[in-house]
Amino acid sequence: MHLDPELAAALPALPDLHIHDLDGARARMADLAANAPQEVPGEVTATDHEVGDGVPVRVFRPSDAPVPLPAVLLLHGGGFVMGGVDSLTAQAVNLCSDLPAVVIAVDYRLAPEHPYPAALRDCEAALGWTASEAGSLGVDATRIAVYGMSAGGGLAAALTLLVRDRGGPPVRFQVLDAPEVDDRVETFSARTFEATPLWNHADAVLSWRHYLRGWNGDVPAYAAPARADDLSGLPAAYVSVYENDPLRDEGLTYASGLLRAGVSVELHLFPGTFHRSAVLTGAAVSQRQTTETLHALHRALHPAP
Repeated sequence: MHLDPELAAALPALPDLHIHDLDGARARMADLAANAPQEVPGEVTATDHEVGDGVPVRVFRPSDAPVPLPAVLLLHGGGFVMGGVDSLTAQAVNLCSDLPAVVIAVDYRLAPEHPYPAALRDCEAALGWTASEAGSLGVDATRIAVYGMSAGGGLAAALTLLVRDRGGPPVRFQVLDAPEVDDRVETFSARTFEATPLWNHADAVLSWRHYLRGWNGDVPAYAAPARADDLSGLPAAYVSVYENDPLRDEGLTYASGLLRAGVSVELHLFPGTFHRSAVLTGAAVSQRQTTETLHALHRALHPAP
């Protein structure tokens, strides 16, 4: 691996989130979330809601920003099998304040207890609620973005396909951060990175096995968007990938497919990085990624007149 020096120096302190021991990985991720800053500053309010058939969402909004505001549907990572909204507080607060926007963090159901399509249905319910409650939320329903990391990126991509095909609420923009979109796990990076930090080839295989548990027949594009035959008519995208990541090449391929279908795409490969290395927020490359993602969202959701 060609690692950024700041990221390499942080490797000994990283937790083991590999999912061969799923219960252990879930516990360690929960500990990380519990120990992460959960304070919401005075200029931001956070409220919990249940939408659809009981899907928990946490809504962050700026206290004094003029309305209506754009909205960002924020989908956490965790390989479809772990994670939750508590891990998103700092990111949601920053997006809420810096864009500004109303941020809706979705606590979707996890596999293997709730395999596909449970998580996607939860995300669809959260998007539908955001659009239908736009007035009470102070949201401009024509300026909704979906933003997901890893499995959340896969769900964001699947959600845009789903609402395109079903005529659901329009999505203005999609941010796909290291998206997990290909269940075949056969790309060069997927086969090559067997010992990478935080996520490796074995994790990817297990992740899809859990997510697709009990599924018979062909895997649909709503589960694995890399299988989609038609990517036309989807919202513009910002796609970021990490150099030393099993998911790198499926993200690159998906971005290329969007471009070939006539979708506007901004694509960034961040050198020296590995899957989820952006959580090491002190590293310069992580700060650059955060800044560039924020700028892409701002251009899409607050376009110049």
